[in-house]
Amino acid sequence: MVPEEVLKKVLKAAMMTGADFAEVFIEDTSTETITMEDGRIENVNSGRDRGAGVRVIKGETSSYCFTDSLEEKDLLQAARTAAGALSGARGDYTIDLTRREVPVISPIAKYPWETTKAVKAEFLLRADRAARAYDPLIRQVTGALLEIVRNTTIANSEGILAADSVVRSRFTVSALAAKTGVLQTGSATIGKTRGLEILDIKTPEELGKDAARQAIVNVHASPAPSGPMTVVMTNGWGGVLFHEACGHSLEADGILRGSSVFAGKIGQKVASECVTAVDDPTIPNEWGSFGVDDEGNPGKRTVLIENGILKNYMYDRKSAVKAKHEFTGNGRRQSYRYIAIPRMTNTFIAPHTSKAEDILADTPDGLYAKGLRGGQVNSATGDFVFNVSEAYLIKNGKLGDAVRGATLIGNGLKTLAEIDAVADDLDFGPGNCGKGGQSVPAACGQPALRIRRITVGGTQRRPAERRG
Repeated sequence: MVPEEVLKKVLKAAMMTGADFAEVFIEDTSTETITMEDGRIENVNSGRDRGAGVRVIKGETSSYCFTDSLEEKDLLQAARTAAGALSGARGDYTIDLTRREVPVISPIAKYPWETTKAVKAEFLLRADRAARAYDPLIRQVTGALLEIVRNTTIANSEGILAADSVVRSRFTVSALAAKTGVLQTGSATIGKTRGLEILDIKTPEELGKDAARQAIVNVHASPAPSGPMTVVMTNGWGGVLFHEACGHSLEADGILRGSSVFAGKIGQKVASECVTAVDDPTIPNEWGSFGVDDEGNPGKRTVLIENGILKNYMYDRKSAVKAKHEFTGNGRRQSYRYIAIPRMTNTFIAPHTSKAEDILADTPDGLYAKGLRGGQVNSATGDFVFNVSEAYLIKNGKLGDAVRGATLIGNGLKTLAEIDAVADDLDFGPGNCGKGGQSVPAACGQPALRIRRITVGGTQRRPAERRG
């Protein structure tokens, strides 16, 4: 995107007031979104965003300047502006760049430009027809196809030069069911660092039917009970509970501020022994995967919790230097308009030895949470409330009646200690993670697992347990 000689000039200009470190981040991102509602294509939007950001660090002070131009003169002006914000003696610097080999983490079979918009629109219409054919109670169907191609180049004054290209595709279907004044929704999503081959994994018809099935289950469901109980969570998107309630607290900026419940706990037991938690952007084709982070550091697998013991945090460059820790490849940014900060990538609870069917069979009574959607988390304390998108009562080790309106209420650390069984069926779901005014793609994952005791919020009071 920008010649290497120009990058050297930009870095030299950024270092001119005696900075300790300078970095230039170049981005060229293309996005296409197609939306559908009730059998009609509503919008087809395409866009391209190109620009660069220059960061300069001296001691504990940093400055950042961005431009939406990749012209040499504008890049140099951004570098001079960033450098000018820091006082210091002028110097003459020689910048030598060594290109870093970036592995292809996620090979692409079908690039976005290889499929026409008409064919993409038909995928959405196929999902609509499948959802409506599932049950006459389906009243509304919406869908969206998102494709992103993000090309980045990062160079810094320490000689790093790295480039990465990531293609992400996400297909979402939502359905609304109505029955005698009761309205309930269902949704289904697939998102990967792939092209439209994601629809070979799950077809538009399968996604449409699954969204409709969930809506129909919920429209026929009874009100959920409330009170403390055992909860079995299915694999996949349920990992958002760990992501939100614990993951952000394992990002190193909060650790260094002392605002995280995990600060100072390395080597201590923070979860049950069957819990191992990992952040890993090197999983091929997963939603949060990449070759290098937005600071040019290689993505790597970071074990955060191992058999219940806290092992590590997630670092960007700034927090790693301050903590005298190795980089973990977690420096991420929404775009060139933002500085990189510590962020999760693909964060998950690792598979263990149990079988999902055995966990259910070994649970005499409780709630089976098949999915989560939405919620609130206090990142300082880890207290959370999550809405359950589809749930069933558990009776004598088997699934019973469907219930709706359930919420899970608890605390991240306490919930980690209450997990007493983890299965071997790891799966992921795609999401967009917000922090510090920035949103980045992140996958959440887990196998099926059991939380021995957690508060379930619902509209029906649960009968008191009899104790002999």
